[in-house]
Amino acid sequence: MRFASLGSGSEGNSLLVCAGKSCVLLDCGFGLKDSIARLARLGLAPEQLSGIVVTHEHGDHIGGVARLARKFNLPVWLTHGTRRSQPKAFFGVAELHEIDPHRAFAIRDIQISPYPVPHDAAEPVQFIFGDGARRLGVLTDAGCSTPHIEAMLSGCDALVLESNHDSAMLMNGDYPYSLKQRVGGRLGHLSNQESAAMLAELDTGRLQHLIAAHLSRRNNTPELAVKAFCGAMNCEESWVGVATQQEGFGWREIV
Repeated sequence: MRFASLGSGSEGNSLLVCAGKSCVLLDCGFGLKDSIARLARLGLAPEQLSGIVVTHEHGDHIGGVARLARKFNLPVWLTHGTRRSQPKAFFGVAELHEIDPHRAFAIRDIQISPYPVPHDAAEPVQFIFGDGARRLGVLTDAGCSTPHIEAMLSGCDALVLESNHDSAMLMNGDYPYSLKQRVGGRLGHLSNQESAAMLAELDTGRLQHLIAAHLSRRNNTPELAVKAFCGAMNCEESWVGVATQQEGFGWREIV
């Protein structure tokens, strides 16, 4: 199993997961031409995708889903709440599958386990992807950790974890107070410190890859995110990857 990112941040998010002959796109917050170009950078054409899985309805995650799905006749999986909250966003998609946030499903060779997260959206979920032997855990867009989140992410072979902001940079920055409260609140985004604290509670004995994702351009730096993760893992800084807005990150193989 392998995975890569098309880009990660407030301007657009998308992650690729491939196993066997299947490739799934997690979210798509980029325009059609940009999405095709970003896929090409990773050596894939849209026709090679098995489908698109959606976490929630915010524009940086679904902005390009319908256009890509319509253009290349791709099926889309999402929760009922996400579909109901933005019905026009998925107009014209021929194949929409509603998922239960607590029930696993499969897209060809890829096993997918959704799990609910605290975020200011209608019915947000994140996902564990597997091939029967290896597991990739993904968590972005969550305001806080929960025992269920930690149970889902424990024992994974690879993790892509939100490290949205540095708490001090956020509170001392120029965001309006209401936005600071939203971003830093229990339905907002995980800070470096919160993600690191959660990471320290997980079973990471099998972990091969750790990626910090969804970094804020204005309220964080890659160096701060990596330092926080390394403190939790007691590892070298070179071992922790960062998903960037423009480049995402290249293919990572889980062996």
